[in-house]
Amino acid sequence: MSDDSAFSLKRILVGRPIPSSMAHHERLSRVTGLAVLSSDALSSVAYATDFILATLVVAGVGAFGHAIPISLVIAALLAIVAFSYRQTIHAYPTGGGAYIVAKENIGSMAGLVAAASLLVDYTLTVSVSISAGVLAITSAFPRLDVFRVEMCLFFLAILMVGNLRGIRESGRIFAVPTYFFVCAIGVLLLAGFYKYVTGGITPVNAPLPPNAGHAPLTVFLLLTAFANGCTAMTGVEAVSNGVPAFRPPESKNASATLVAMAVLAIGMFVGITVLAHAYSVIPSAAESGVSQLGRAIFGVGPTYYLIQAGTTLILVLAANTAYADFPRLASIVARDGYLPRQFMNQGDRLAFSNGILVLSVFAAVLIIVFRGDTQLLLPLYMIGVFVSFTLSQAGMVIHWRKTKEAGWKTSAVVNGFGALVTGIVLIIVAVTKTLEGAWIVLLLIPLIVAVFRSTRQHYDHVASQLTLRGYEPEHRAHNTVVMPIGGMQRAVVEALRYAETLSDDVRAVYVDIDPKATEQIRKDWDKWGGRVTLVVLPSPYRSVMEPLLAYITQVETDRPNDYVTVILPEFVPARWWQHLLHNQSALLIKGALLFRPNTVVTSVPFHLER
Repeated sequence: MSDDSAFSLKRILVGRPIPSSMAHHERLSRVTGLAVLSSDALSSVAYATDFILATLVVAGVGAFGHAIPISLVIAALLAIVAFSYRQTIHAYPTGGGAYIVAKENIGSMAGLVAAASLLVDYTLTVSVSISAGVLAITSAFPRLDVFRVEMCLFFLAILMVGNLRGIRESGRIFAVPTYFFVCAIGVLLLAGFYKYVTGGITPVNAPLPPNAGHAPLTVFLLLTAFANGCTAMTGVEAVSNGVPAFRPPESKNASATLVAMAVLAIGMFVGITVLAHAYSVIPSAAESGVSQLGRAIFGVGPTYYLIQAGTTLILVLAANTAYADFPRLASIVARDGYLPRQFMNQGDRLAFSNGILVLSVFAAVLIIVFRGDTQLLLPLYMIGVFVSFTLSQAGMVIHWRKTKEAGWKTSAVVNGFGALVTGIVLIIVAVTKTLEGAWIVLLLIPLIVAVFRSTRQHYDHVASQLTLRGYEPEHRAHNTVVMPIGGMQRAVVEALRYAETLSDDVRAVYVDIDPKATEQIRKDWDKWGGRVTLVVLPSPYRSVMEPLLAYITQVETDRPNDYVTVILPEFVPARWWQHLLHNQSALLIKGALLFRPNTVVTSVPFHLER
């Protein structure tokens, strides 16, 4: 593929570049902000109830009665956390969420733990949401289950391209499915409760799983069901992390979006749980609870398929919350020197393209490794969420105590209570999920923190060597120019003329591996060599690199305080595949000389015509 073709393909997929002066036009309104940053939290209601029931079923269908009180506790917890993050939005309008709050109030280590937790959580959000969306498809069309991984990767590619096109455009793309899902669940709840009130309920006749009724109803089982149901809280922090993405006034718009998201999520989650109990839903790996409710309430008809389509779209697009926040958080962490600086770069469409690409790669790996199975991915999911919740709320308590703003005591109590309850949930999740696979995340978070610290140490080490403070440059009066040549032709002659402009001491070096070719070089030199000295190096073992590098080393030794410039004539073929027809000796020489101080390597390109 030619460079022009690659450029055209990029323009088709990503779109035309957007100038930096238009950045303010790429901000989110409340309507698009709810679609982009709240789709994760809203979509969680589609499977949170399933996870509660799937846990309780091992104690028998009679244990399903505990699902409603569990959902009410989770709903209250979600409201507390949302209200706490509303305070974070106004206190930290620059975004960053838990990372910024923990770093500034608890310490840099706490901030790094929060950042690592969030980055892991966002990656899992993409893989879990897409996998759950594909489950909604296979629930309606079971024959497609064999293509689960392929469908997951297809949706992942669509999300990646959509986000590479920019924030505002991704908001336009994903707004309609988000609101379609909200309306679809609203219709499901209204129709379901109407039949419940009028006595027209037809229970779901779903088969019990093989493990049903094989375990007693213990406190540990209830805590496990509660921990699984807390998936309904994932994504609550996304709005506080993305405050700068909103239109002015940023804090006000982000706060209103967060409240709207919390109200919708709580209403849908509790409503689905109540209906699931009323209709005797028994979710399984083959069919989701929402699918069973749709069948029981509407039958297998157009309305049922519309609900499944809306559920699929929101679950797949829930990953867009991670696409909005992962790159932004990575850019903030990179700005502080804890991640490679490439994460700070915005692409042609004013999106953090490197973060989007890295997130896509990691999510694809998870989907492939876990075969797109939501049940297998779930245990890894919530550790990072509640680590960031707890650190953020604890950090806000310290923030209020330091600032002592008006009403700070009330705010500190709210955040302190939020830190307490999320900390308790974190312990519950860690205890109940560790043996199911959460140990991977518990190991991964400190590993990522170690990478953060190593990256920062590297940048600090580089900065200490590049600083101009106390620096006195050495005077280098001489520049010896060395130019390896392999024969006499136009590219070499043009490079020789360039080399003569750099120094009066220019030496063309030819390695003698063929006496006839060497004799021809000597004959041509009088005509084309100019003022350049020809140095012929013997090579009894027909090696080119060893004699050349030895000669350059000798020049460096003879002039330790001067510059040595190595000029490399290079062909530039007109087509990419033509590179394969030329040797890469210049590249090998560059690699060999890269780590030598005081040695400068310069390429002189010679462009070949088509």
